[in-house]
Amino acid sequence: MTKRNIIYYVFTITFSLFILSVSSCRKDFSTIPSFGELEFSKDTVFLDTIFTNIGSATYNLKVYNRSNDDITIPNITLERGTVSNYRLNVDGIPGKSFQNIDILAKDSIFIFVETTIDIASVSNPLYTDRILFDNGMNQQDVKLVTLVQDANFIFPGRDPFTLKIDSLTLDGEATTIKGRFLTNDELTFTNTKPTVIYGYAAVSSNNTLTIPPGAKVYFHDNSGLIIDTDASLKVNGTLNDKVIFEGDRLENSFSSLPGQWGTIWLRAGSKENVINHAEIKNGIIGILVDSISSASTPTLTLKNSEIINHSNFGVLARETSIHGENVVIGNSGEASLACIIGGSYNFTHSTFANYWSNGIRSLPSVLINNYYTYTNTSGQEIIETRDLITANFTNCIIDGNNNIEFLPDKAEGGVFNFKLTNSLVKFSDVNNALEGVTEIDFDNPNLYENILLNGVTHFRNPSNNDYIIGQDSQAINFGNISGATLVPADILGIIRTDSPDAGAYQHIDF
Repeated sequence: MTKRNIIYYVFTITFSLFILSVSSCRKDFSTIPSFGELEFSKDTVFLDTIFTNIGSATYNLKVYNRSNDDITIPNITLERGTVSNYRLNVDGIPGKSFQNIDILAKDSIFIFVETTIDIASVSNPLYTDRILFDNGMNQQDVKLVTLVQDANFIFPGRDPFTLKIDSLTLDGEATTIKGRFLTNDELTFTNTKPTVIYGYAAVSSNNTLTIPPGAKVYFHDNSGLIIDTDASLKVNGTLNDKVIFEGDRLENSFSSLPGQWGTIWLRAGSKENVINHAEIKNGIIGILVDSISSASTPTLTLKNSEIINHSNFGVLARETSIHGENVVIGNSGEASLACIIGGSYNFTHSTFANYWSNGIRSLPSVLINNYYTYTNTSGQEIIETRDLITANFTNCIIDGNNNIEFLPDKAEGGVFNFKLTNSLVKFSDVNNALEGVTEIDFDNPNLYENILLNGVTHFRNPSNNDYIIGQDSQAINFGNISGATLVPADILGIIRTDSPDAGAYQHIDF
C-alpha cells in the first residue's frame, strides 16, 4: 500500500468515526418541556432499615410519560443536593442532579436509589429526602425514607499485607471458616442496639457468651456463632423481650427468605448451653448441636423458642443431649428436627411442623437414628452405631406436608430407645414401604402411648410459620396432665394445667 493510500485510508476511518459520533449524540426527535403531569410507580420509596455505614440495597422508581408528546424534564435533583446521603442513577447515569432528561411519548425511565448513612452525622434516625422533578409550577416530587440503626459490629481481622480475611483455628487445626474468637469485652451482647456479625463469632473454652432479653443479633452471609469446647451460650430472652437471631438484610423481601446465614454451632464439648425465649430464623441450620459433654446435664436446654424457615435443618443434633420445652420448629428444607447418631432427647409440649414449599423435601419433620455411615479406604460403606439413650416426645405435635413426618430409623447393634406420648403424629405409609418395621408399630404401648395418627392440627397459617392451633384442632385437650405440670404455661404464657392441648400453643378461636 502506498503512502498516499495509507493517508486516504486513515482519513476515511477518522471521518467515518466522526460522523458516527455526531450522529449518535444527535437527538433525532423533538420534545416539549415537561408539563408537570409525570406519573410514578410509587409516591414514596422506602429503603427499609439499614445499619450505620452499611450500604443499602438498590431500589427502583419508574417515571412514566403518559402523554402523546415526547418530553424533556429540565431538572431531576435531590432536594438536599450534593450533601444528600442518597445516590441516584437516572437512566444509566449516576449522580445527584440531572438536566434535560428525555422521555418518549407513552414511555418511561428507571431511577435507581441507594444510600449509606453514618448515624453520627444525622440528627434523626429516620432520614428523608425528596427527588424533585422540574421546577416552578411544574415541580413534582417523590419522597425517600430510610430508618438507620446504630449497631455493634463484629468483624474478623484481615492481614494488612495480603488483605486475607482471618480464619478460625479449632482444636488446634486451621480451618477455612472466616471469623475470630470474641474478646472478654464482647462476651455480653447489648440490648440497646443490634449486634451485626460478619463471619463466625466464636466463644473460646471456659468462656460464656451471654445475650440479654430483647437483644437482636443479625448475621451477614456465611456468618454465625460457634460455641467451642468447654464454652457456653446463655440466651436469656423473656416472654415480652425475645432474643432475635436472623440475617442482616432487613428489606421486606428478605423477611422470610431461608439460607441467609450459617448456623449457631454448639461444638462437641460445649456445655450447659441455654436458649430461652428466642426466635431463630432464615438461616441454613438454626442450631447445630454436637456430642454429649455431660451425662447429667443436657448440652442444650431449649425453652419457649421458635426456630423457623431454615434451608436445611431447624435443629440438627448429632450424638448430643437436648432438653426442650415449648419448642416450635417449622419449615426447613430437610428435617425440622434431626436427632442422629444417637444421644439423649426429651421434648415436652413442642410443635414440629414442616410445610416447606421451596422444593422437594426428602426427610420427615422429625428424624431419629442411632448410626452414621462413611466410606473406608477400601471403598466400602461402613455403618457405625451409637446408642440412642432416649428420645421422648410428650404432648407434642409432629406434622407437615409429607405423608411421613416421623421416622425412627434404627440400625442393629446399638441401643434405640424412644417413646411418643399423648402426641399427634402424621404418618401415612401409602406404598407400604415400611411395613413390618417394628419401630413404627403404633400399637406398641412401649413406643407409642395415646397417639393420634393423622389428626387435624388446624394451624392458623403454617405456610407463614404460624403454628397456633384453632378451635377445630384435635390437639385440644389431648395433652396429659403430667406433661402440663412440668410445663404449666404455653409458649405465649397461657396457663395450660387444667386442660392441656398438645403442642407448644394452647388453642384460640380464629
